[in-house]
Amino acid sequence: MHNSSEHEHEHILEDGSVIRHSHSHTYGSAHGHVHTNTKSVINRLAKAIGHLEKVKQMVEDGEDCSQVLIQLSAVKSAINNTGKIILKDHIEHCLVDAIECGDHEAIEEMNEAIDKFLK
Repeated sequence: MHNSSEHEHEHILEDGSVIRHSHSHTYGSAHGHVHTNTKSVINRLAKAIGHLEKVKQMVEDGEDCSQVLIQLSAVKSAINNTGKIILKDHIEHCLVDAIECGDHEAIEEMNEAIDKFLK
């Protein structure tokens, strides 16, 4: 489900001049925003997946449990840090526009996602 809207708004510059323009927004699972950190997120996820595979191999090889837990902790940290980047990216590129357009559904979805991520 996608909602499209065109929202006209203005920006007042420091010198008092006003710039008025509009953005066309499409909200939903495939919105049209470009996230600046997508490549970084994909790279981080690939590294975390590779690290998790190594942890799995450690368990299969019967390695010391304390070492497995330490490595598993590193994977959890990498995933959490990746989630923070996604969250910041979403706030900067999607949530700001949703607020400007009064898209309360997108704001609620974000609140639910934050609650799940922080559990």
